[in-house]
Amino acid sequence: MEFFRNWFQAAILVLTNASWTFPFSRSLYQGPLKVLCSPGLNCYSCPAATVACPIGALQQLLLSVRMTLANGQVYVGFYIIGSMGFLGAIFGRMVCGWACPFGFMQELLYKIRSPKFTILRPLRYIKYAILALTVVILPLVAINDFGMGLPWFCKFICPAGTLEAGIPMLLLQPDLRQIIGTLFWSKFTLLILFIGWSVVASRPFCRTTCPLGAFYALFKKAKMIRLTLDESKCTQCKECHSICPMGVKFNESPDDGECITCMRCMNESCRFGAIGIEIGGLPVQASDIRRKKTAP
Repeated sequence: MEFFRNWFQAAILVLTNASWTFPFSRSLYQGPLKVLCSPGLNCYSCPAATVACPIGALQQLLLSVRMTLANGQVYVGFYIIGSMGFLGAIFGRMVCGWACPFGFMQELLYKIRSPKFTILRPLRYIKYAILALTVVILPLVAINDFGMGLPWFCKFICPAGTLEAGIPMLLLQPDLRQIIGTLFWSKFTLLILFIGWSVVASRPFCRTTCPLGAFYALFKKAKMIRLTLDESKCTQCKECHSICPMGVKFNESPDDGECITCMRCMNESCRFGAIGIEIGGLPVQASDIRRKKTAP
């Protein structure tokens, strides 16, 4: 299953960044697919991106609300909010584990041999503050003289944007290098920090900073596809703790919002058939106890 998941992640990466004419056009793809939102974090301004980032699209909606209201117009943004809510209600953070290019990159970096460290669990709450503050509140409240807000997360924080858009565009359009300033270098430093952190800790950006992951985590109780725990079969061996890339202690909190449904605990650690998966409340599969015999 892990092999299949990795190939699926790679396929999503290619599909959401399938515009390979940018070395010749030296510009962004602006075709009809750009109105669609990708499921994971994938920068709109990436030269190869064929779809938009849901967090970026949500910010663009919110930062223009006050100006449009002042002009007597109301834009609700049912498509943006609806598509994010639809994915969250079905998959929750499974999107992070299966369809996020930046999450996939962190997994690849973690495979590099190095000392490994854990991430303190309280740090997981930072991403909820980032979602509330930089994606929702500040774009609505902090406006300029024209009544427009700023895409605070994309402009000041997002390392995926720096990697996928900032650096490539500087290479494609050398004239932009003349206007590089403190903002770019601060975001570049943040990118380097997350790259280094991803080598020694599993998915640090996903676990501490990503507002899209925070949004999907809100559906932990409502998502249709979920892992389940059969407490009658669980021996509290805690093998699921060490294998989880998100630091979830599944036997203690099977509805943990951090779970990305990668199924590693089900397929690689549980030897007793205690972990299963269900879709819409119907069980689909349980841990394969035939392959994982207990030691005599």
